Amino acid sequence: MYPRLFSLAKRIKFKNPAISSSSFSSSSSPSIETLQSAQPQQTLAGLRARLAAESPSLADFVRLRESDEYSVEVGTKKKPLPKPDWMKLSIPGGSKYAHIKSKLRELKLHTVCEEAKCPNLGECWSGGETGTATATIMILGDTCTRGCRFCNVKTSRTPPPPDPNEPSNVAEAIASWGLDYVVITSVDRDDLPDQGSEHFAETVQKLKKLKPKMLIEALVPDFRGDPVCVEKVARSGLDVFAHNIETVEELQSSVRDHRANFKQSMDVLKLAKEYAPVGTLTKTSIMLGCGETPDQVVRTMEKVRAAGVDVMTFGQYMRPSKRHMPVSEYITPEAFEKYRVLGMEMGFRYVASGPLVRSSYKAGELYIKSMIETDRAISGAASASSG
Repeated sequence: MYPRLFSLAKRIKFKNPAISSSSFSSSSSPSIETLQSAQPQQTLAGLRARLAAESPSLADFVRLRESDEYSVEVGTKKKPLPKPDWMKLSIPGGSKYAHIKSKLRELKLHTVCEEAKCPNLGECWSGGETGTATATIMILGDTCTRGCRFCNVKTSRTPPPPDPNEPSNVAEAIASWGLDYVVITSVDRDDLPDQGSEHFAETVQKLKKLKPKMLIEALVPDFRGDPVCVEKVARSGLDVFAHNIETVEELQSSVRDHRANFKQSMDVLKLAKEYAPVGTLTKTSIMLGCGETPDQVVRTMEKVRAAGVDVMTFGQYMRPSKRHMPVSEYITPEAFEKYRVLGMEMGFRYVASGPLVRSSYKAGELYIKSMIETDRAISGAASASSG
């Protein structure tokens, strides 16, 4: 069903390995118009031809490391170093930002944007280049039952019980914002018998009832691998089932809470693909700069793709505070771009990869939205012709 993954030894190198940071832009991905109008076979053929000339190999990452182009050092108290230019952020502001923040406070809604100190909060809430303001809503409260070493969300073994009115309140609030695409996520709730899956599914269902055409991405916890919980959410009416593996397989135990692990997360993504209606996309994300090596990243990518995951994102880990896991290194935009191209060559339908990319970053939403609409149009046409 999925493209065969070639071994690293057989990968073709870039013809021009000196990729500039500006190559990570909308021009490096197919345009919305292309995705919507081009014949699938023609689009795939063009993509394969381009990747045949631009597919990176492990040697490319080795070359970047040897030339100090793969990453830059992280400063310490004894050796203070400024952050690289690509990691410098703008201060949040603007009327749309202020409006969303005010509305969230009024409705007592939580966002992962704030809780996790997302670097793109200002861009997403103010509208960015597209002019469409978005926020990733976090349900099931603002207190997680787990304590991952990278996350800034509050933790407790006994968080307050979920608000029974939250699914309705969240659905009504989001529906009133006039969005086309929304991301709903949550904290882990190991304290609840169903891990919060019913609450999650109810939120999606109520929003779909109010806005049937709105595309919903659910960024869910692992539900401790419970198939019943995964099925409940996968069949709730969402369009994208997302669950993050967070880091490479080898660093799972040192980065994530002990109740999370690579196999459990992979099983969740596989189950979601099995349970969700045909056409539902699956998505995951990892952070770079946690101490991983390029070969570990590539091996993890291959396993994720073999599990049938459609979309993958890569971003730079940023330390929320001094009590959190330190940053190992700042990965360069050039290295992020190579991972993006390699991911597309492996067969992922969309890859977002850059220092400031986050799993729910709005940059990829237009492409994902277009993919879903194109798939459904093709499916509808096929059904009509067969009928």
